[in-house]
Amino acid sequence: EFGVDILCVQEIRVWSGVTELPNKPAYIKGVINLRGVIIPIIDLRQRFGQEPLDYNEQTVTIILKTDNKTNPMVVGIVVDAVSEVYKFSSSAIRQAPSFGSNIDGCFLKGLASIDSKLIILLDSETFLNQDDLYSVEAEPPAAPEDVLALPPTPD
Repeated sequence: EFGVDILCVQEIRVWSGVTELPNKPAYIKGVINLRGVIIPIIDLRQRFGQEPLDYNEQTVTIILKTDNKTNPMVVGIVVDAVSEVYKFSSSAIRQAPSFGSNIDGCFLKGLASIDSKLIILLDSETFLNQDDLYSVEAEPPAAPEDVLALPPTPD
């Protein structure tokens, strides 16, 4: 399961079509017009190098936003489904291990366990940074308090 900082979640929408753009990476599905704001839509599964799945009634788009008033950024991520909201204390969140330069960790913020499962916490700020969104640069992890959990992706 993956988790994102709930404070960055603007809304969760059922999957609907997008306007496709030419000459884009496969993980960028296109853009939508949400109340006058053009939002790029990223398929999280493809962005992480997994095979794409057909979208179904559980597929949702999570609209993430920044609080930055001078340079606001909004992006949508397509996920298989949303499961629930977890609250983690800072002590429950562990820094992700270093994977060296062969594995991209720029979207990884940390790891947290709840019951018997491990939640991979994604760095929402990376999704909301245009330079990082389209490149792969690692940043040090920081711990969120509330995260929206996404169920595991089927193999």
